Amino acid sequence: MAKVEVSAPPLGMPSIINYGLGGAATGVGYAALSGTVLQYYLNQVVGLAPIVVGTTILVSLVLDAVIDPLLGQWSDNFQSRLGRRHPFMYAAAVLASLSFYGLWHAPAGLAGPALLGFMLTLVVAVRISVSLFDVPQNALAPELAPDYDKRTVLASFRFCFFVFGSAGMLYALNAVFLHKYGMLSRTAYAQFGLVGAVIIFTIMMISAVGTQNRVRYLHRPPRRQVTLGQTLREIVTTIGNPSLLALLASGVLGGAAAGMQTGLDFYFYPHLWGLVPSQLALLLPAASLASVVAALIAPALSRRLGKKRTMISLFAASTVFSLAPMTLKLLGLMPPTGSPWIFIILISVAVVASILGIMGFIIITSMVADVVEDTAVRTGVRSEGLLFATNGLVPKFTTGIGAFFAGVLLTAVRFPAHAVQGTVPAETMRHLATLYLPTYGSLVVASIVVLAFYRIDRTTHQRNLDRLKEMESLGMTSEPSDEAPRPTASAAISSQAV
Repeated sequence: MAKVEVSAPPLGMPSIINYGLGGAATGVGYAALSGTVLQYYLNQVVGLAPIVVGTTILVSLVLDAVIDPLLGQWSDNFQSRLGRRHPFMYAAAVLASLSFYGLWHAPAGLAGPALLGFMLTLVVAVRISVSLFDVPQNALAPELAPDYDKRTVLASFRFCFFVFGSAGMLYALNAVFLHKYGMLSRTAYAQFGLVGAVIIFTIMMISAVGTQNRVRYLHRPPRRQVTLGQTLREIVTTIGNPSLLALLASGVLGGAAAGMQTGLDFYFYPHLWGLVPSQLALLLPAASLASVVAALIAPALSRRLGKKRTMISLFAASTVFSLAPMTLKLLGLMPPTGSPWIFIILISVAVVASILGIMGFIIITSMVADVVEDTAVRTGVRSEGLLFATNGLVPKFTTGIGAFFAGVLLTAVRFPAHAVQGTVPAETMRHLATLYLPTYGSLVVASIVVLAFYRIDRTTHQRNLDRLKEMESLGMTSEPSDEAPRPTASAAISSQAV
């Protein structure tokens, strides 16, 4: 039976910051892989046809969807002197930085199938190598902080750093490299790739080294021979946790709404509200500010109200704030287009809605961490990596679902192609708004309703911790089967929590 030999000291602020800092590296990678950046680069700069670019991105996402859960499961059962997670994080620092550098340095002489093969390989390599860090690093949270509230603090720091990493790289790309060399310059993207690669390597190493000293206090799985069938049963049982399914379903619905909003923002801002690019440029810093405020407030609010109730309240309030200006516009209660009050109202609403929304996402991450112990009681196996890998797939696909909804609405109103600001009929924008409001609202309401099926609260979490202690003392775990999970003797459970 695996035992924890030394009791863990309190998790200090240096360890919390080093853990959270890892989110910045993930943010840099995800910013570069966003459709806005990657699609334009592959099509307009590298020269791949639009349909080929779309297929390339889709293939990389499908491969990522298959590999991420396997990475999570592998890290859950891996054993080494450096712990379960850290060997993956160190390897990712090297692989992610090299592949990120290569992605933005496409050889000028390549063309046709050779160019496609090169770019597809690098896009897939960046996605998988970033996941090689992101999945194990996320999985550290439940072990670093078994406490019901402390893990929300970890999620807050990580999400805050993620936003700054993502926003910082996007700002550097547009305000520094593209501003200096031009939108179609290979040199601009090459320098962006070099800087991003250095940042990714540096941050991943700092985060991994900075949390390495906690490994001695973390769970060490017992050595066991696991057949393919048992592995698949464990995966099915883990992913089939009712509370996890509730979170995944809610994430898909809420993420689709967010993706649709993102896809339509740059239609509404100029054509409905009359905002100009200089005003739009201020919205990104506003989101960064929101992440800081959210990181400070989310743990306290969650501690006071409980995670589930807090998250539902935050998402509901965020939706009201987000939809209020457009609703008032349709009712004729907003200032006229061109009024300076329009921008003041919109940026204020965007900041408040972002704070509420980001707080909700922070708490959801903490709720996923709480599923770890709940699943361990059911299966006898700690599956942090698998759980976070599965949850991490949701935002990768909901962006595409949201973009599909956005495309459907634009098609329904026959939005004109290459529309110059001021040329789109007001009736077209009103029609688009009347379709958008109920669609967005329905998706968010459905995501909130689904969360009613999430069953883990503070009392349940403590009961799970107590049950794990009991199971360890008795040498009991459970072996997943096609039936409802039940405790048997097969492998030992231990963790920092117990």
